Amino acid sequence: MSFFEKMKQGASDAAKKAQQTMEITRLRTQISSKEKELEKIFTLIGESVYNAHAAGDWKKSEPDVTAYCQQIQLLRQDIQIIELKINEAKHEKVCQCGKVVAREVKFCSVCGHQFEEQREQAEQAETVVHTICRVCRTTNEPDAKFCVSCGITM
Repeated sequence: MSFFEKMKQGASDAAKKAQQTMEITRLRTQISSKEKELEKIFTLIGESVYNAHAAGDWKKSEPDVTAYCQQIQLLRQDIQIIELKINEAKHEKVCQCGKVVAREVKFCSVCGHQFEEQREQAEQAETVVHTICRVCRTTNEPDAKFCVSCGITM
C-alpha cells in the first residue's frame, strides 16, 4: 500500500469515526431529552397525588396517575430503542445477561451465551455501495453530499 493510499485510508477511517461519534452524540441527546420528560411526568404524578391527598380523595388522582404511568412506559421503551441504536452505531450488542460485547464475538465472556450468527449483516456487508469522488477518487458513503477528503460537492 502506497503512502498516499495509507493517507486516504486514514482520512476515510477518521471521517467514519467522526460520523459515528456524531450519531452517538445525537442519540444520547435524544435519551437526555426523554429522561427530562420522565422527570417532568414524575413531578406531575407527585402533584396529582398531593392535590388528591389535600382534597381528601385519593380516587381523584387515579386517572391522572394511570395516564402518566402509561407515558412513562412509552418513554422508557423509546429510551431502550435508542440505546439499541447506540449499540448498533458502536458495533456492539447486548447479551441476555446484560453484558455489552463487540458485535463480532460469538460467545459472552461473562455467562458463556452463544450468539446467533447474523447472516443478514454479512449479506449487507457484501452489497455495500460506495460513492467515489470525481476529483480525488476517495471512497465515500453512498449518501454523502460532500467528499470526506477534499470537501467537494458529490
